[in-house]
Amino acid sequence: AIIDYVKKSRNLSIGEKTAEEIKITVGSALPLEEELTMEIKGRDMVSGLPRTTEVRSNEIVKAIGKELREMIKAIKDVFQNTPPELAADIIDGGIIMTGGTSQLRNFPELIRRRTGVKAQVADQALFCVAKGTGVALEHLDVYKRAVLAKK
Repeated sequence: AIIDYVKKSRNLSIGEKTAEEIKITVGSALPLEEELTMEIKGRDMVSGLPRTTEVRSNEIVKAIGKELREMIKAIKDVFQNTPPELAADIIDGGIIMTGGTSQLRNFPELIRRRTGVKAQVADQALFCVAKGTGVALEHLDVYKRAVLAKK
């Protein structure tokens, strides 16, 4: 989304690495009162020459808005299919987010505003999937029995 936004708004081609740097440095799930800015470098789409420009945080909010709305919709879909007992626990304790996007500035607040559920970022959020996979592999026999018992 950020790559497309920069291409359309600045006529500048950037790569995945630059887009990720933009997301981390100035990205936000909600508009900021005091905008952050970042200088970016890429290839001019018209001349083909290297060029520098600046992006602002609130531009990035708009650029990633569609993706964030889709994530919020997915969260709501999960909530709607959650058993009532678990839903009560979610209301009391909130949700814990993992992965790279969970670290986006103001993303927990966006989730709270759109769902009414408190959200927080897990400790070492970037490594949770890898750690969980490691635990699952260590106890593979237990998980196999549980899966086979459900069939």
